[in-house]
Amino acid sequence: MTWNPILAAVVRGFSRLHAAVYRLAGGAGLVGRNTLLLTTRGRKTGRELSIPLLYVAEGERLYIVASFGDSDRPPHWYLNLKAHPEVGAQVGGAMRRYRARSLTTEEAAPVWPKLLAMYPTYADYQKRTSRVIPVVELAPVGG
Repeated sequence: MTWNPILAAVVRGFSRLHAAVYRLAGGAGLVGRNTLLLTTRGRKTGRELSIPLLYVAEGERLYIVASFGDSDRPPHWYLNLKAHPEVGAQVGGAMRRYRARSLTTEEAAPVWPKLLAMYPTYADYQKRTSRVIPVVELAPVGG
């Protein structure tokens, strides 16, 4: 998919609204699925930015997908966490610190079906982009 700045602005606006509702509702997502609020530090500005994302959990580890729909560009939050891998994630009403890392293709293989079971559209996104959509693991930091 080619870069569409209007669509990107709409997605950003919806994400801001969703994040605000998530916080006000004490961690309830709008889409009725496992939703977390990921907080990254801007790689250029240094400011903290939050975005709601779907996730699956395995024990204390959380897995998210850096799809940005079917865009050939990665989402800004993904570039931010590559630059600053220590992130925050609010799941429900609880905020926790995590270290983020992109999984290798081999590491992502057993997680991908679980992500697809939660949100089958990820498969369509992968088919329509030339990049491999990253799966990101969030591992808890500290106690």
